[in-house]
Amino acid sequence: MKGNPFLSDTFTSIWSKHFNKSKRIYSFNFIHQLHFFKHPWLPLYLNIGKNHTKGISYSLTLNNIRDLKKKVLIIYDVPTYFDLNLNAIDKKVKLTKIKQYPGFLVELDNYPKFEQYFIASFSKSSRYKLNKYKKRLESCFNISYKMYCGQMDRGTYDNIFKEFRNLLIKRFNDKGTTNNNLHPKEWDFYHEVAFPLILEKKAALYVIYNNNTPIGLTLNYLSNTAVFDAITVFDIDYEKFYLGSVTVMKLIEWSIDNGYRYFDFSKGYFDYKKRWASREYNFEYHLYYDHKSIRAKIIATFISRYFKLKNYLRNRNINTKLHNLTFWLKTGKSKKKERKKYHFSPIAEETILENYKEINRSSDEFINLRTYIFEFLYLNTASEDTIKVKKNILENNQFILESDKKRVLLSLL
Repeated sequence: MKGNPFLSDTFTSIWSKHFNKSKRIYSFNFIHQLHFFKHPWLPLYLNIGKNHTKGISYSLTLNNIRDLKKKVLIIYDVPTYFDLNLNAIDKKVKLTKIKQYPGFLVELDNYPKFEQYFIASFSKSSRYKLNKYKKRLESCFNISYKMYCGQMDRGTYDNIFKEFRNLLIKRFNDKGTTNNNLHPKEWDFYHEVAFPLILEKKAALYVIYNNNTPIGLTLNYLSNTAVFDAITVFDIDYEKFYLGSVTVMKLIEWSIDNGYRYFDFSKGYFDYKKRWASREYNFEYHLYYDHKSIRAKIIATFISRYFKLKNYLRNRNINTKLHNLTFWLKTGKSKKKERKKYHFSPIAEETILENYKEINRSSDEFINLRTYIFEFLYLNTASEDTIKVKKNILENNQFILESDKKRVLLSLL
């Protein structure tokens, strides 16, 4: 893969700073493009970037194969669709490929315009629904879309990344599980590496704004031919508007308009990936070791079995249960917070309107009601600019939602 962002000097040097503490970097003459760091006490070498990349590429040569003597190399996250030529292997060297994660991508070569991809990939009724989500979002809010790539102000970047983190915390607290990207060490790495890569056009930050507030964000990495979806989040208050689907539509459209061959959803299974993708592939871990060395063979066998066990457990959702357990240990909450039951109803003639007083838009009470307010906007194609919320001063669980089109009673049960 040409222009692989995970092999760039910027990515590898910043990754080494955060995860290898800038210790010695190794290279092997028979493997082009990759650099490695050494395990503290085993003759084991792991590629720079490890499992923080979205796809590693490399090539082989038979030259100087002796520098692998009594050693084991592990290369993380090699996508099978990269179609690497790995035939040039000496008989003394053993390669073991270990399947780990499923991957999903959209092949864009045959679609000069997004609409052509859309028609080929979705039924008429599905296209109608997806377009409705986007139009309804744009009707109800002051929506704008921005892809930052090549140029970006540092202050803008820092503010967006701060909101990025806040939305991820909000999202995963709602799901009742942990997210590895939010670990301080990982988040600090992403925060530092993304900005210079954006300036180098090896990364891009996609933002959906409501007025000046980010409500949907995606960090993408860029090669010469592929857009890699790295981290995506959206404000869960806008759930009714299917921001996730709107984001995917806009990202694929941008990828086609900018001449990319692939839009890669990257590792991990989710229903939405399968729905949008045109091709499935696998992420593999590649193990190279000196087949003549007993110690190297033992280490390689152990590593292979270890990762096969991890994949087996992952396929049975053990990792999901582990994330849920970790969330419980950190927060004391065993499951996500349940949304209050509610219903909308017409305002009865006997309703005493004087008992309802308008809530300030910037108040915590208004913000806590946003999910219900936004559903009201969605159902009535009403503009956020016109909304008024009035609370019953005698009944804490009753509100009037009012726009220029309709007025209803919201009751929280």
